[in-house]
Amino acid sequence: MAHYYMEPSRTFSEFLLVPNLTTKACNPSNVTLKTPIVKFKKGEKPAYSLNIPFSSAVMQAVSDDRMAVALARSGGISFIFGSQSVEGQAAMVRKAKSYKAGFVVSRSNLTPSHTLNDVLELKERTGHSTVAITSDGTANGKLLGIVTGRDYRISRDSLSKQVSDFMTPFEKLIYGKSGITLSEANDLIWDHKLNCLPVVDAENNLDYLVFRKDYDEHKENPSELLDTNKSYVVGAGINTKDYEERVPALVAAGADVLVIDSSDGYSEWQQSTIQFVKSNFDVKIGAGNVVDREGFLYLVEAGADFIKVGIGGGSICITREQKGIGRGQASSLIEVAAARDEYFEQTGIYVPICSDGGIVHDYHITLALAMGADFVMMGRYFARFDESPTRKLKVGNNFVKEFWGEGSNRARNWERYDTGGKAGLMFEEGVDSYVPYAGSLQENLSKTIHKIKSTMCNCGSLTIAELQKNARITLVSATSIVEGGAHDVILKENSVTNE
Repeated sequence: MAHYYMEPSRTFSEFLLVPNLTTKACNPSNVTLKTPIVKFKKGEKPAYSLNIPFSSAVMQAVSDDRMAVALARSGGISFIFGSQSVEGQAAMVRKAKSYKAGFVVSRSNLTPSHTLNDVLELKERTGHSTVAITSDGTANGKLLGIVTGRDYRISRDSLSKQVSDFMTPFEKLIYGKSGITLSEANDLIWDHKLNCLPVVDAENNLDYLVFRKDYDEHKENPSELLDTNKSYVVGAGINTKDYEERVPALVAAGADVLVIDSSDGYSEWQQSTIQFVKSNFDVKIGAGNVVDREGFLYLVEAGADFIKVGIGGGSICITREQKGIGRGQASSLIEVAAARDEYFEQTGIYVPICSDGGIVHDYHITLALAMGADFVMMGRYFARFDESPTRKLKVGNNFVKEFWGEGSNRARNWERYDTGGKAGLMFEEGVDSYVPYAGSLQENLSKTIHKIKSTMCNCGSLTIAELQKNARITLVSATSIVEGGAHDVILKENSVTNE
């Protein structure tokens, strides 16, 4: 006879945190969000810990090398998507690992034969006012000039005017040579009153851009997640099909932590993948996703360094709708956290768990941590930012960014869902969509982190471990959910100002 779970499958929105005593020491500035990401023995320290409990999802629309650098700079980790060629993913890992703080790979590039109209369109799409002009229009082509807002006037210049006619040519640029230190680059910027310093190699091919505005930014990132060589810690996603080819390439590229990307991780496929990695490489690997005690223990016993929790809760995931498989994220997390704690008591080995999916509001992150998650993984949250790899578009009067699931026809990531059948997607388990554009990662992440720290103070906790131990959590009724928002008032229009 089938086993029935008669308790409803619950989501984060069905719970609230009940305040504990807020002592005078409970100030957000005293809260630390440092958290383990890989397993460790009692009394020892984990090989890797996050400075903030955030990871970005293994998705084409979210995690590339640029996101990996941006998130590591803030103290989290990005898992570069694996639904691409082995060579492409390894190149992204290599680029993120070799990134030097303050040295930016140019994301806005044109050729001299482009026009002012092309410059304006590129600026509208990317928000970048500095455009590198290279021989082939790539980020590493021979540098021929630079275009900034000071090089043209829209009111007087024709939109068809060629870039070669108004760019600042290379011979008039102040530039640095490959190998220059950040300190030396900043000295050139300040000495010559520059906003941007290009760095070129011996053949004058563009390597990086160094911006004046980034000087203060790097001073303001004390939480950067660095390895022993002072490079950013970088993660990468793998699947259970081509791992014998993909894993060696990713390890050679410098990936610090791997994770098996799958909608359902409770499988012999994942067991074989974990065992292969552990037998051949000195690299950490997470597994999942699971929703119960049995799935957690199966993957831990296979050798996984952390476990991802959640099936069907992602904003673009339709696995539950298509297959009837999954479980409410809160219910999944509560059971797996209990299994993790029991396993720790029995073995002295602590296996971190990652809550993946089901997060709609910032307070859901704090709830996930209180319920036992060591860190969270999010896709929609990070897809909204400048640093995600997707296009920024204007739909109606609003700016949006593209966002699609790995189970959508657009991603074609059949390896994530394969169970040994035909190679290909027979039906979709994800959708293709837009998310509202939100600006820069750092600005939004800072606000979210402050909310989490403030809530932890309300709960009388200064660390995630204290929150997990002392949190008081209550179920809420449908009526109290309505009560929790603005009600029985006429809201003012957001456009109203004091002018």
